[in-house]
Amino acid sequence: MLKKRLIACLIIKNGIVVQSINFKKYLPIGKPSISVEFLNKWGIDEIIILDIDATAGGRGPNFEMIKNISKKCFVPLTVGGGINSLEEMKKIIRYGADKISINASAIKNASIISEASEVLGDQCIVVSMDIKKNKNGKYEVYSYLDRKSTGINPVDFAKKIEKLGAGEIFLNSVNRDGSKMGFDTKFTSMVSKSVSIPVIACGGAGHPQHFYDCFTKGGVNVVAAGNYYHFTEHSPITTKSFLKQKGIDVRIDTQAKYEGFSFDKFGRVAKRSEEYLDKIRFEHEAEEII
Repeated sequence: MLKKRLIACLIIKNGIVVQSINFKKYLPIGKPSISVEFLNKWGIDEIIILDIDATAGGRGPNFEMIKNISKKCFVPLTVGGGINSLEEMKKIIRYGADKISINASAIKNASIISEASEVLGDQCIVVSMDIKKNKNGKYEVYSYLDRKSTGINPVDFAKKIEKLGAGEIFLNSVNRDGSKMGFDTKFTSMVSKSVSIPVIACGGAGHPQHFYDCFTKGGVNVVAAGNYYHFTEHSPITTKSFLKQKGIDVRIDTQAKYEGFSFDKFGRVAKRSEEYLDKIRFEHEAEEII
């Protein structure tokens, strides 16, 4: 059985990583290359880079940024933002990305999915779907470019893009974005049951328990988060340790595994006893090379 995957989603605005809240507020974090470097060291399984200014600004992908990021990324890298042609996709792959994420172009010209999957392979094509509840409580595909819901039924759209050759679906909840309320497991389960390709859940992470709930109730094997990973050192490792203690099969290949540790109500690693801290004070650990 395949292990559950944890993905870090880095939202890029004006060339820097930002914290996103409901697709409306953006707080600066730092340089993308630095975030990628630390996430690699902290045991993340994959990284998704989404340049949200590219399409809105009428420009294509930032190839120089992609090249710089890929040099420091040693896990699968997905890149999205401003992609409108097969040639741009090919160039992104040449610059070091493993997968392509398309959003606005998939809504406006769905045939680009089949065109790209035929040339690059469906394993390279990730279709990103931003989802928002309307006034009646029904889910609709949301257009970040137009800043409004499209009226498209997400389940129908998921089935359509699977038939066209998408290899994965990146499902991002606008309502849960930056909320720390947890993932919309009811909806992710609904979409994942309608297709046979992997569905990546994103939007709402605030505690390791939210990842556990998404894996066990949301019908997915891959969970992504953005803001969650920005402010706590070793956050991917501690989240995986929390999940492993609760029986979720995840990959932990860093020296820091937090085996036997407990977690506080905020999902952070709880302080060990004074006896344990005194015992390890003079122990030596070799430098970890990733």
